[in-house]
Amino acid sequence: MSSIKNKRINVFLLFLLFAFIILIISKLSKTYTDTIPFKVEKVNVPQEYVILDDSVSMNITLKTHGFRWLKYYFTKPKVTVDFSSDVHKNDHAFVYNKTKAYLNNTQFDNEVEILNLSPEKIAFRYGVNLVKKVPVKIKAEVNYALGFNSSEAFRVEPDSVKVIGPDVLVSKIKFLETEAKQLNEVRANLNEPLKLKFPENTSEVQYTVHQVTLKVKVEKFTEGTLKIPVKVINTPKNSVVNYFPKEVSVSYVVSLNNFERITKQDFEVVCDFEKIHDNQNFLTPELIRVPALAKHSRISQQRIEFIITK
Repeated sequence: MSSIKNKRINVFLLFLLFAFIILIISKLSKTYTDTIPFKVEKVNVPQEYVILDDSVSMNITLKTHGFRWLKYYFTKPKVTVDFSSDVHKNDHAFVYNKTKAYLNNTQFDNEVEILNLSPEKIAFRYGVNLVKKVPVKIKAEVNYALGFNSSEAFRVEPDSVKVIGPDVLVSKIKFLETEAKQLNEVRANLNEPLKLKFPENTSEVQYTVHQVTLKVKVEKFTEGTLKIPVKVINTPKNSVVNYFPKEVSVSYVVSLNNFERITKQDFEVVCDFEKIHDNQNFLTPELIRVPALAKHSRISQQRIEFIITK
C-alpha cells in the first residue's frame, strides 16, 4: 500500500510540474509592452575627440513576447551608437537623432517592435584630444654572466607610445618609463616583456601600448691586448723630448665575432705636455680614440718617463 501511495504522489508531482511548465510557456508566449533603460555604447569615436559625458542612457519602450523579455531582464541591455555613421557633428556636440525605424532595423530583429524612444535626440558633448607620440625609457639593469656581454645598444619595441587625451594632461607627458627590472646572469639574447608605468591621475588619457619588449643581443666576449704607440703633443718649442716607453699595452673586451676586426690603428694614445703639473717628471697617457666594438678599454701603464734635451 505504501508503494502505491508513493507512486500516486510522484505522478501527482509530475503532473503539477508539467502544468507549471505549460503555464510558464503560455505566459512567455504572450506579447508584453514595457519601458527599460538601455546603456548607450559608443564605438568608433574619432581619436582626436573626447566625449565629456560618459553616462548616457536611452529609455526604450518595446513590444515583444515574454521569451525576449527574459533576455533584457537578465542582462544589461545596450544600444550601439557608431560615430562613423550614426551621428553628425556641430560646434559643440555629436548629435544622434535616428528614427525608431532605423534603430529597429539595425539593432533589433522583426520579433521586437520599438514603440517609443526617450530621448529621441542625444547630444554627446566633446572636447578636443591631443594625440602625440612619446618615447619609452628603459628602467632595466642587465648583468651578464662571466664572459658574456652585448656589443649593441639596448632596443625596445615599440620605442614610442601614442598618447591620446585632453591637451592639459597629455602636454605634460614627455616620456614613459618601463617598470624597474633587474636581470642577472644573462648569457642569451633577451626578449624581455616590460610593463609601462603611467602617470597618476590620468584616467582620461588613453595609451596605445601598455607593454613593450626589451631586446638585447648577447654574445660571448673575450679580452684582447695590443701594443699601441704613444704620441706626445704640445712639447716646448725648440726642445727635444725623449720619453719611455714608446708603446703601452692597451687591453679591451670584445665579442668573439668581432675579435679579428680590432687593430692597432683603432686606438690612439697621447701624452699632453700641457697637462704636466709643477715639478712633475712624468707624462700621463690617455686613450683618446677607441673602436666602438671594444668595451672597457684601458692602458696598463699610467706613467711615461721623459727627459727634455735642448
